[in-house]
Amino acid sequence: MPQTNRTLKGVLGGLLGLVGLSAVAGVLATAAVTPAIAIAGVSGSQALSIFEDLPNSLTPGVPMEPTVFYAKNEDGKWFELAKFFDQNRVPVTFDEVSPVLYDAILSSEDKNFYSHGGINLGATVKAVYDNVRGTSSRGASTISQQFVKNVLIQQCEQDVSPGEDGYQERLNQCWKDATNPEGAEGVERKLKEMRYAIQIEKDYSKNDILLGYLNIANFGGQTYGIEAAANYYFGTTAKNLTLDQAATLAGIVQNPNRFRIDKPGGSWTDSTGTARNSEEDGWADAKLRRNYVLDRMWEDGKITKAQHEETTALPITPSIHATTQGCMAAGKQAYFCQYVKSVIEQDEAFGATEAERRDTLRRGGMQIYTTLDMRIQNPGNEAMKQYAPVYLEGKSFGATGVTIEADTGRILAMVQNTTFKETADANTAKGETSIVYAADKDHGQSIGFPGGSTYKIFTLLEWLKQGHSVNELLDGRWHSGKETFTTCGRQGTWPLSKNFASNPGYVGTPMRFTAASLNTGFLAMAEQLDLCDINKTAASLGVHYGNMSPVTEPNSSDKSPNDPYPSVLGSKQIAPIQMAGAYATIGNKGVHCTPKAIDKVVGPDGEEMPLPDSSCTQVISPEVAATAAYALQGVMNGGTGGPANPYDGTPLIGKTGTHQDAGTAMAMSSTKAATFVYAGKVQGEDYKLNREYFNGRALNTVRYTVSKALQRAADRFYPGTSFPAPDRNLTRRVMKDLPDVIGRSIEEATSIIEDAGFTVQVGDPVDSTVGAGLVAAQTPGAGSVPSGTTVTLSPSTGNPPAADVPGVVGAKFNQARKTLEDAGFHVNDDGCHGNDPVTGQDPGAGTSLHPGATITLTCEGGD
Repeated sequence: MPQTNRTLKGVLGGLLGLVGLSAVAGVLATAAVTPAIAIAGVSGSQALSIFEDLPNSLTPGVPMEPTVFYAKNEDGKWFELAKFFDQNRVPVTFDEVSPVLYDAILSSEDKNFYSHGGINLGATVKAVYDNVRGTSSRGASTISQQFVKNVLIQQCEQDVSPGEDGYQERLNQCWKDATNPEGAEGVERKLKEMRYAIQIEKDYSKNDILLGYLNIANFGGQTYGIEAAANYYFGTTAKNLTLDQAATLAGIVQNPNRFRIDKPGGSWTDSTGTARNSEEDGWADAKLRRNYVLDRMWEDGKITKAQHEETTALPITPSIHATTQGCMAAGKQAYFCQYVKSVIEQDEAFGATEAERRDTLRRGGMQIYTTLDMRIQNPGNEAMKQYAPVYLEGKSFGATGVTIEADTGRILAMVQNTTFKETADANTAKGETSIVYAADKDHGQSIGFPGGSTYKIFTLLEWLKQGHSVNELLDGRWHSGKETFTTCGRQGTWPLSKNFASNPGYVGTPMRFTAASLNTGFLAMAEQLDLCDINKTAASLGVHYGNMSPVTEPNSSDKSPNDPYPSVLGSKQIAPIQMAGAYATIGNKGVHCTPKAIDKVVGPDGEEMPLPDSSCTQVISPEVAATAAYALQGVMNGGTGGPANPYDGTPLIGKTGTHQDAGTAMAMSSTKAATFVYAGKVQGEDYKLNREYFNGRALNTVRYTVSKALQRAADRFYPGTSFPAPDRNLTRRVMKDLPDVIGRSIEEATSIIEDAGFTVQVGDPVDSTVGAGLVAAQTPGAGSVPSGTTVTLSPSTGNPPAADVPGVVGAKFNQARKTLEDAGFHVNDDGCHGNDPVTGQDPGAGTSLHPGATITLTCEGGD
């Protein structure tokens, strides 16, 4: 068994080795060494200079270790989501390695490990001589020297970035330089290895050196360290290795890529082109080496003769358990995994440059504890599987859903309909992609999607920020001509937008417009605002173009999220996760929390590392947020978002969106969790989503079914409460004075009324004593009326208005004639005289006639 204590003889041996090598006469005068130096072309004085110029010590540092992502399962326990590595390594402690493995390594590699001082001078000199002559590639090194060699290889490899040209060739050169030294350079490398080994022996215990060697050593390909080797080749742990397995691994480490047993077609090819050490030949080379290890163990008394005979007779029987690295291993969670990976590669918390961050991901040995909650993720996965096809034949279709915690920004779930595939042969037409549809370009290579009317919340928020009430009356009817907007302080006109299903619109309030998602109603609101201010409000809630990074100021020269292009109805390409964050801000009383995918990072030393920056900031007032929530609750209760409401008792706000009938969206939020789902066209030509079906349901309903599943789960485990009451001032009924414009021209009257804050429509002409073309009537009349009221102006025909004929039957003729003439009518007396009683009139009483019409009277006794 390995021992902890060093012997005095071993210490002295190391010191004597250093002294011997330091003195040219003591080292280079050795008969075996002199030819080597001669062949190498190094004089005695040069050799002395080489040795004296070497560093005195080597700090092993931390070997490359995989980075592992974790998520919480439905029981609240952490599980491995994915692993990233250049070298698959699982460091273990001394007690986590089987004693039989230690015995196998020491017997075959360095049986005097616990008694020497770090180097075997005679064997090392012979190795230098052989390497210089080119007669052997074996180093004859002690375990301490092999540990040093592996540390040096590791340091060399850490200077090679995976993204640089010739990456694999440079890695191979690191190994070649350390294991096959030649000439003067080879002598220098061997001397350096010896000096470092002697210093390592002073600084570390024997057990630490032996364990360090086993944790850093390569066992073939990307498999490093004894634990990863035991897992990979035999599906077991280093602690539970059998004699056969231990001897096989001890043999592999001597020449990893020759003796590896994971390549059925052969691990190497000889000079004749024949594959060697294959499954077909029974892993002949590995078996020969394993039996050599067993021979040494028997000779050293580590195993019995019976164990030796029994084990050497066994065939080599690998049980390969490959460790899949990258997000492919995360299954349905691969797109969230890809998002986390992008955070590490983009955030300076993990390195100053992108190359450093990529190296940290694959070599830094971090444990990344993510925010993913499988209690939310799994129901979303199931809904996506049931309602959204992986692909749509002949059309570009994608669906994604994301749920975040409103008061932290933690991403709880991220689902997608496609199959994750990061390789170059991914077939997007068959639903294979690595693009994260829920994210932006920086976090998944997506450019976002038009959210349609879900974008209307930013007009609603800006409306409230400017002090308007959700109960103001506005003319939300469609009209001819162009719409006029203020854009960054400048006036501009744009083509008209119509409503869904050709709805003509109506006069109503923002409350009603929001519940019904009336386009013309929101355009009526936007006409009283500045479009750039609407876009600034969107940006303050974390929204930006999917293919760009966030900006804070409007810029008409690009397509930034604050550009002056009209942004009322949702044509911008926005990442779903940003829209989820915007709705979460409303649910969180106006506090916006940046998306957060990582809860904790633990470094290879067990210490927590700094997290990527995240923040929660009050971006809109609580009063504005509460009033917006008041309006948006109508969407989920009887409005367009009703089909997505799980009706589980949790108060929800929400908004639906449709873009060109080929893209649909659903946004909703409680006070604790927000969900956003997009389903529809990803690229290419538009098509009618409501005409495409999957499992008997039209694809324009995917937004409802998937968002309902996600939000229902979120409501269960992150229960929301009632939203705050709306602000009284922002829900007031606004009254304004309507001026009197009777007798004015239509143009003048329209200007006066619009300046007063009302809208105008011109009605049919009416008869009036007012001059032709002038306003003869206005409805409603002058006085205090609700703001936004549409005033109807009626122009005059120039004709006096008709009047009702008075009734004069029974009156004396003279009096009857006066009554009719006073009313503006002419009288035909038909023989009536003086005080004759009137017995009839034509037209009769109550008939409406224009002034000047003739009324015929008949009298008793008349002709």
